[in-house]
Amino acid sequence: MAKRLGLQLFVSRLSAYTTNEHLKKLFSRFGEVTEARLIMDPKTRRPKGFGFVTYESEVEAQKALKAMNGRIVDGRLIFVEVAQTRKPGGDALSR
Repeated sequence: MAKRLGLQLFVSRLSAYTTNEHLKKLFSRFGEVTEARLIMDPKTRRPKGFGFVTYESEVEAQKALKAMNGRIVDGRLIFVEVAQTRKPGGDALSR
């Protein structure tokens, strides 16, 4: 069975000033973004500097990955990779 890229991307090293809306706008030019979500610190209610972007198709996700990985956004060098998913009931991560 062929390995799937996945529809969700992990984006790290984002500026503390990046919003969910800004993240979605940045990645929308590569395809239909179904979700753009920053991870927030529960204590301070501020972004932790990373988030997830989910696409309609793997082709769109691949285009965004290639185009955005290593780009400078809001003065910060960001990294984009395929999001890893946790296996149910375990700590192991799979791609």
